[in-house]
Amino acid sequence: MKLYRLLTGPDDASFCHKVSLALSKGWELYGSPTYAFDAEEKTMRCGQAVTKTVPREDYDPEMKLAEQ
Repeated sequence: MKLYRLLTGPDDASFCHKVSLALSKGWELYGSPTYAFDAEEKTMRCGQAVTKTVPREDYDPEMKLAEQ
């Protein structure tokens, strides 16, 4: 089964660490990163989709994707 996550965060090192951690756990980059202005917070935000194939057969919406 293939899982999908959209990682988001502020435009700083914490976002890069979040993506690096996911990659170190076997997640793979999916598509291009995104970059947008958060008008409410008046900051730039980043996003990156990642996917991972796991041996499960059935999807469970209760699963914690970050722990896969």
